[in-house]
Amino acid sequence: MTPRPIAGLVALALAGVTLVGCIDLAPPDRRLAAPVPATLPNGGADPAAVARPIGAWRDFFADGRLAAVIDLALVNNRDLRVAVANVAAARGIYGVQRANLFPKLGATASAVYGQTPTSVASAGASGGSGVHNERLYQVNAGVSAWQLDLFGKVRDSARAALDTYFASQAARDAAQVTLVGEVAAEWLTLGADRSLLAIARDTQASGEATVALLKARFEAGVASGLDVAQAQTALQQALYDVARLTTQVARDRNALDLVVGAPVAEGLLPANIDAGDAVLADLPSGLPSSVLLARPDVVRAEDLLKAANANVGAARAAFFPSIALTGSGGVTSLALSTLLRAASESWTFAPTLTQPIFDFGANRGNLAYAKAQKDAALATYEKAIQTAFREVSDALALRGTIDEQLAAQKALVDAADHAYRLSDARYQRGADTWLNALIAQRTLYAARQSVVNIRLARATNLVTLYTTLGGGLR
Repeated sequence: MTPRPIAGLVALALAGVTLVGCIDLAPPDRRLAAPVPATLPNGGADPAAVARPIGAWRDFFADGRLAAVIDLALVNNRDLRVAVANVAAARGIYGVQRANLFPKLGATASAVYGQTPTSVASAGASGGSGVHNERLYQVNAGVSAWQLDLFGKVRDSARAALDTYFASQAARDAAQVTLVGEVAAEWLTLGADRSLLAIARDTQASGEATVALLKARFEAGVASGLDVAQAQTALQQALYDVARLTTQVARDRNALDLVVGAPVAEGLLPANIDAGDAVLADLPSGLPSSVLLARPDVVRAEDLLKAANANVGAARAAFFPSIALTGSGGVTSLALSTLLRAASESWTFAPTLTQPIFDFGANRGNLAYAKAQKDAALATYEKAIQTAFREVSDALALRGTIDEQLAAQKALVDAADHAYRLSDARYQRGADTWLNALIAQRTLYAARQSVVNIRLARATNLVTLYTTLGGGLR
């Protein structure tokens, strides 16, 4: 068989490919100015603070135990698996759309056998009897209804699918950043509640000793029944806190196991919140707001805006003629032995041009829909930037004063501890009532709890800053 029919089809396909995408009716992609101030606020933080770029999460979370827990979550978290599956699905859809840019070549081979009475096969001729055997052999290769993309409809559809694929990748990155932040927050919360539980147990032990002492003094006639009752109120409060915080610690363990997606070994858990300062590194200050454009959720919104832009081009192209090419070439013979001879060549070529005339507004409706979707995507993109700016600004506002709050609360603990010791000493010497010592003890208890809560707030604030600034993925 000579290669001329197949070669002609290949030449036709190549010529069509060179014509694909001669005109692009999609609006040009332009990155718009961010609808937020040019610089992120310092939030009261020292602008001369150490500035370091936001790198990989491993560089930020310095505690080896927390890093191991995050690694475990990246492998086992089900939400992240869903995000990865969505990326694979979007990649597959893009592959389908992109394939429409190129002609699809198919090949068929057939053999037809038949038997017809000679009288029927020779209808109109004189006489004849017996049967007439028919055999027909065909081998064909061809292109079926391949659309020449002169006005960019197919290309814009493929580009929309590509941008949607990119958006799914950004969504997966956003899911990972969020997951890292959630794991760190749950881990730190567990450490804080364990610290609060330890403080409650210390207070319980101190209260039990005090109640026993006051009961002995009451029996000796040195203390009053009121002193014993007042001491028991402080003890019962501590007992209540121990029971409540024991439950809360168990819930914290459950929450951490859920977000990780697997049980976390005890050796990877924090004993308290005191190591919070060593867990997290500092973040830069005085950053331009343009860093928000790299946030995965903002990148996703931008990719979806580009996809909507491409869909407008595809909707516009629907108003123009559509040219489809169908052709085939091969060999046909009544005998298998002559199938490969040049005289058996056969070919067909059937171009089709379709021009919309009356569609009762369908194309206009599709174009209006595509434009509305683009406007919605633009608003969503701008809202994503504004939301990112607000989240970072809120986190920076706390960052600017949290160290001062912690320092003041630590000083309050020292002062409350000193006041309690003085009040207790005055009571022991009979120079003061037990009520003043009890008030000082409660003040010290509350101050110690506040230090833990502020330590947790400082640590989680740094986690929030890390995630709202885009985080790191490696």
